[in-house]
Amino acid sequence: MLNSNTQFSPAVYFVGAGPGDPDLLTIKGQKLLAAADLVLYADSLVPKQMLGVVRSDADCIPTGSKTLETILPLMIEAVQQQKIVVRLHSGDLTLYSAIHEQMQALSEAEIPFVCVPGISAFQAAAANLNCELTVPGVVQTIILTRISGAASAVPDREELASLASHQASLGLYLAARHVEKAQEQLLEHYPADTPVAVCFRVGWPDEKMWVVPLAEMAAFSLQENLIRTTLYLISPALKPDPERRSQLYHPQHHHLFRPAKSSASTSS
Repeated sequence: MLNSNTQFSPAVYFVGAGPGDPDLLTIKGQKLLAAADLVLYADSLVPKQMLGVVRSDADCIPTGSKTLETILPLMIEAVQQQKIVVRLHSGDLTLYSAIHEQMQALSEAEIPFVCVPGISAFQAAAANLNCELTVPGVVQTIILTRISGAASAVPDREELASLASHQASLGLYLAARHVEKAQEQLLEHYPADTPVAVCFRVGWPDEKMWVVPLAEMAAFSLQENLIRTTLYLISPALKPDPERRSQLYHPQHHHLFRPAKSSASTSS
């Protein structure tokens, strides 16, 4: 239940909306949306259902067709008028959210801002797949990356083939239009039968997920006409392995909160 008594100071609040499911928005994010005087939301990636708690007298402005030069003055002017501004981005703010330049500009204008994290698509996808991406003895690292696109390039040192050499669980964003190139680079190090979860519009009502072998990732994507809002999870952890278990709750593993029994207590 939202606390209507929560007080927020005039500022820009960058809120991670999560992948699309309104139920995956954080409670703090919901409180901010309920308190906001102005909401600027990335309408191409954030469904309108996310705005269900916004006040009827608040201004809601979609930004999919706007540039930074248009968006910034709206935020700055609103805060200067002592208003609460929510800048609603898809997923989590730490991944491909383009907030760096917004924060820089707000700092230069001496406008206060706060970041509120969200759920990323890779987390929601793994949950829907009932999958742990770090299985003991199989994989203990998660890499999140993307393919170079028109908006921004990936540094050469982060080339996909280089990252694939670790054979870690790998979340590949923004790659559907370049899936053949991505598959070729991944196959340089991952076995061809490595499972790939192809996750389309994670968290949206029309969400779809399939698991295919890496060797079929590109052909399947082209067959399904997946050209955007598609996440790929490449991971050996997607293979069923009932024999694997963590030692954390193993009866022979002892720690501060579950010390080993002394021989005296055992014999008694």
